[in-house]
Amino acid sequence: MLLIIGAIRLPPENMAAARPVMKRMAEISRGEAACMDYVYAEDVFEPGLIHVKEMWADQPALDRHFNAAHLHEWRSTWASLGIGERHLQVYEVGAPRSTRPTFGFCMK
Repeated sequence: MLLIIGAIRLPPENMAAARPVMKRMAEISRGEAACMDYVYAEDVFEPGLIHVKEMWADQPALDRHFNAAHLHEWRSTWASLGIGERHLQVYEVGAPRSTRPTFGFCMK
């Protein structure tokens, strides 16, 4: 399994315009074969900072994603949205396991 973790940054005033574009990208990506998760999350402390998390079954699935039309559409919006800083890393990971809750509750 491949895990992509990182962040992108855009001017906070562009968030309203970016949300529907990011939503479309995530929804289409989630529908791709072997996409296990695809998330953009706004940072609650830093306006304009978007955390990215993706999980893919394997490298061929990620390669197909990198060549998909919706990814090229997403990238074509970066200049107008002011997305300049982008830092993402790919990690190869094993099978997931649960953490032991330390606060008396467990999220499912």
